[in-house]
Amino acid sequence: RGGRGGRGNNFFKSSTNRAPRHSQPGEPGQEQHVALELRLLADVGLVGLPNAGKSTLVSSVSAAKPRIADYPFTTLAPTPGVVYVEEFSSFVIADIPGIIKGAHRGKGLGLRFLKHIERNSVLLFVIPVTSSDVRAEYDTLLGELSAFDRGMLAKPRCIAFSKADLLPGPEREEWLKSRSLLIPDVEAVMLCSAVAGYGIDALKRTLWTLVEQEKKNRTQSDGRRHGS
Repeated sequence: RGGRGGRGNNFFKSSTNRAPRHSQPGEPGQEQHVALELRLLADVGLVGLPNAGKSTLVSSVSAAKPRIADYPFTTLAPTPGVVYVEEFSSFVIADIPGIIKGAHRGKGLGLRFLKHIERNSVLLFVIPVTSSDVRAEYDTLLGELSAFDRGMLAKPRCIAFSKADLLPGPEREEWLKSRSLLIPDVEAVMLCSAVAGYGIDALKRTLWTLVEQEKKNRTQSDGRRHGS
């Protein structure tokens, strides 16, 4: 609340004192210090280890220009971008710094950025084809999200195996098929290369479908809750 106002010289004017020099100061108001925490609102949130190719992928599917370099934690702030699938169809995708083991305890900037994924409708796990064990990498990422907030496990998940240009063309289909069998609990598994543009259009359409389906499910759920 604001403090009560003071009384100036004019208040004390009288017939015998036409120019009073006396006044009363106002009372101080209440003060409160508030910390506001921004949580990025995006439809799709990217999840991946450092140097998985997330920033390059975001720059290829949207007009966003995140910082890109070949060393860990190049991305130090969430970077949102608008992805246009068709002329009147779009969704927002957000790149966050890489997640490492122990991120839910604050390791590697984890606590500063994991919170931004909480409000995403769809999670896109980005794992490079150069990974020595894609299942272990996926489990590490999923484990960190679960430890931070188990509610994230209910979100639709999609995997984009990045840097597909490093695989010979004839081997890509078989490579994807064999890795897909290792991770059965996701909505879609795709190969893509942001550098070569391989699989980018298909990835955008898949994400758009998942985002729209999730919006529909959320609307129906809200309708049932309000109806009851």
